[in-house]
Amino acid sequence: MNLKELIRDVPDFPKKGIIFKDITTLLARPDATKEAVRQIVEKYRAKGVQKVVCIEARGFILGSIIAQELQAGFVPIRKKGKLPSRTLHEEYDLEYGTDLIEIHSDAISQGERVLLHDDLLATGGTMGAAIRLVQKLGALIIGASFVIELDFLNGRKNIAPVDTFSLIHYSTE
Repeated sequence: MNLKELIRDVPDFPKKGIIFKDITTLLARPDATKEAVRQIVEKYRAKGVQKVVCIEARGFILGSIIAQELQAGFVPIRKKGKLPSRTLHEEYDLEYGTDLIEIHSDAISQGERVLLHDDLLATGGTMGAAIRLVQKLGALIIGASFVIELDFLNGRKNIAPVDTFSLIHYSTE
């Protein structure tokens, strides 16, 4: 199955000049969703993943299924103020300014084996912040998985040396 064929381009979203890669067209097909999960799980099944840490919001969609398939716990990373208990936070750069993400401070134990997941790797800013949060909690990062990677933005170098796995690659805008 060619998953890339199922990604819809949405021009000028969220702002003029951006071509948004929309995964909802892939998610609308149960066979495609199952195949995407299968490929990611196959990569990490033998790695002893104990927690799958996912970034709000689209990362949650496949991330929870990946966690279930790996028989691992699911841990959300959310925007500031969305988690109800004590949190750690990390700031990261945006095109114009900064943003903040948080994780529950008791979500991961020292030494736990963690897979991070999000829907898309662009510049690596959000995932870089997620990696720093997980490292603060003392986890062993097994890898970072994505449905889509925009290779032309070089996000992979910003999250190195974390092992990075993406199902779909775009080499040009």
